Amino acid sequence: MFNNRIRIKDLLATDKVNYSATVMGWVRTFRNNQFIALNDGSTINNIQIVATLGEFDEALLKRLTTGACIKATGEVIPSLGKGQKVELKATSIEILGDSDAETFPMQPKKHSLEFLRENAHMRFRTNTFGSVFRVRHTLAFAVHHFFNDKGFLYLHTPIITASDAEGAGEMFKVTTLPLDGTAPTNEDGSINFKEDFFGRSTNLTVSGQLEGELAAMAFSDIYTFGPTFRAENSNTTRHLAEFWMIEPEMAFYDLEDNANLAEEFIKYIIRYAMDNNADDLEFLNQRLADEEKQKPQTERSEMGLLEKLNFVVDNDFERLTYTEAIDILKNSNHNKKKKFQYLIEDWGTDLQSEHERYLVEKHFKKPVILTDYPKEIKSFYMRQNDDGKTVAAMDILAPGIGEIVGGSQREERLDKLTQRMKEMHVPADELWWYLDTRKFGACPHAGFGLGFERLVQFVTGMGNIRDVIPFPRYPKSAEF
Repeated sequence: MFNNRIRIKDLLATDKVNYSATVMGWVRTFRNNQFIALNDGSTINNIQIVATLGEFDEALLKRLTTGACIKATGEVIPSLGKGQKVELKATSIEILGDSDAETFPMQPKKHSLEFLRENAHMRFRTNTFGSVFRVRHTLAFAVHHFFNDKGFLYLHTPIITASDAEGAGEMFKVTTLPLDGTAPTNEDGSINFKEDFFGRSTNLTVSGQLEGELAAMAFSDIYTFGPTFRAENSNTTRHLAEFWMIEPEMAFYDLEDNANLAEEFIKYIIRYAMDNNADDLEFLNQRLADEEKQKPQTERSEMGLLEKLNFVVDNDFERLTYTEAIDILKNSNHNKKKKFQYLIEDWGTDLQSEHERYLVEKHFKKPVILTDYPKEIKSFYMRQNDDGKTVAAMDILAPGIGEIVGGSQREERLDKLTQRMKEMHVPADELWWYLDTRKFGACPHAGFGLGFERLVQFVTGMGNIRDVIPFPRYPKSAEF
């Protein structure tokens, strides 16, 4: 059997010695013509392979270049070097895949994150991205673990839909019609989508929420976790055209129940990553500390990455209404001295990222749950409060990135929902199936959406959302 290897993570996890083992991986460095640092992706740590001088063919040694893939068999012995308990004294080394030292892009030196984005197909082999994507995996696993333990049903909602759940209109069209101008048209010149594959205009989903609500009306508690798409022309560190969303929907929940679940959920999955990715997070903590040292003193974070994560899981989130938040922002020195790009003047203003981060990082210095937003700046499906001005919405704001969760109690009253749809020009005839849930056994229910990449950003300390998804999609970029 060819694959009789031991994962490097497992080999390094014990101080057991004096036994034969086989490891396979990619060469990080080869120094003094005898010490190979080998990594197989299972851990941030390398195993040192000792190729005793004079025991291996010179031609073989010349092929031990950075990036080369090898199989090494030998005896596990105590390590004399610092940083690991054991190393492998090789008795045989086989080259599985050569790597041209002159052209391999991931040389053993510090690369800029922009350079690594341009070489996204190879960036997994660096310490930074190895750690980021191991943490991402753990967080994704923790999502399923959390909801499964609570008895939620995992629902796969469609990627191709005919509805725009958010009313944003910034969607990618899906069509089989020709794009060369020969597509069938109606009398007014518009494209006749009745001739298209689905017989109507369709697009990539922006949310699985509406479909999720249908299932919650039968299973009580469900969640979705899948890709969503926004055709926003946003070249920022916070936006992607393709990203993953976690969207639970719960029957018999009100806004407070919703906020309680979201806070418990965030704390659980962060703690899970801290318990299972200690080495990776320690590395990312040091990486962020080194990055912070390059910034002016006034722009540096007050907490390190691990300190911030511990603070989040160990403290209750601050809860306040949108109205209270507006009063804080309006009367802040930041607003009075016109340090905000968008000044807060009146109630009803849609909060920007700078306002959210001020509340979290400067005022409360902890995550914040904002509730009861003006109905004019929120979606049609949110439950209207008795004041006639606000809706039972909530956002959770996190240090460094602003909004990480958006949710609400859903409007279960048919008359209120249809009236709001009419006011917001949401076509009721296209959402007849959604309205049916209000006609047949409606109940109070709520849900939220969490942008998975923003969560990964928060936990890893990465400053750009393009660095926490394997192959980022953004304007003018779909290379890999």
